[in-house]
Amino acid sequence: MSWLIFSLVFWVGAWWLNAWLARSIYQDSKGVRVFVPVLFGVTLLILWEGLVQGLGVSPVILPPPSMVAQTFVNSTDILWQDFKQTVFKGAFTGFAIGATAAFLTAVLIDRSVFLTRGLLPIGNFVAALPIVGIAPILVSWFGFDWHSKAAVVVVMVFFPILVNTVQGLREADAMQRDLMRTYAASYTQTLIKLRLPAAMPFIFNGLKIATTLALIGAIVAEYFGSPTRGMGFRISTGVGSLSIDLVWAEIAVAAVAGTVFYALVAGLEKMVTFWHPSQRR
Repeated sequence: MSWLIFSLVFWVGAWWLNAWLARSIYQDSKGVRVFVPVLFGVTLLILWEGLVQGLGVSPVILPPPSMVAQTFVNSTDILWQDFKQTVFKGAFTGFAIGATAAFLTAVLIDRSVFLTRGLLPIGNFVAALPIVGIAPILVSWFGFDWHSKAAVVVVMVFFPILVNTVQGLREADAMQRDLMRTYAASYTQTLIKLRLPAAMPFIFNGLKIATTLALIGAIVAEYFGSPTRGMGFRISTGVGSLSIDLVWAEIAVAAVAGTVFYALVAGLEKMVTFWHPSQRR
């Protein structure tokens, strides 16, 4: 019961501190912008710990964060092997292949009215297909190793990046394109010097969407067949063996990996599109 009281008191105090910081003169400082979400996350963990410990919730139903942290420390070898299998081999490989194919296809669509009218509607149809429907098929085609997981990721990330890139290539207005034609610029010169820079915010929007889809696709694909490693495999077997603390440890690793992946793409976007109004303060 003491844990429950402590967590509630901490939650009230942290809530008041966050509310005060949000209204203070320091609200726009870099330190406050980092501190507020960190404190909010710590508050949720402490409240979680207090509720589980104070109410006597069984670890089979919901383990406390302290138990998940202990399992994390004791299972680093397993978590690292799963991380390499799912993230490096499945998610990253599929993301790279899908993003490259989507970009090249977008350029071809931009050059062809036939592809614009024929491929994009099919792309919208394929993008709506449920992953649980296509994953078993791709696993049966490409086998149970990481290749089938990468194939699932390619299907998931291809069309969001494609649609955003095609839309971005149309962002340069008619006056700018007419000016390039006045200078006798070729299609390639116009593409590189005008249309791609204008499309970059759209391209990175698609890439950021694809970062989360890539990790989700790789994990879900492992439910339908995988070697004895991988986040999806470990989560599936962990639930079956009631090792819920290990399941939450895998979820924590996946959350951190997804956040870092998204942050890397967002950081690259700031470097490439520093000139865009969305990147200015």
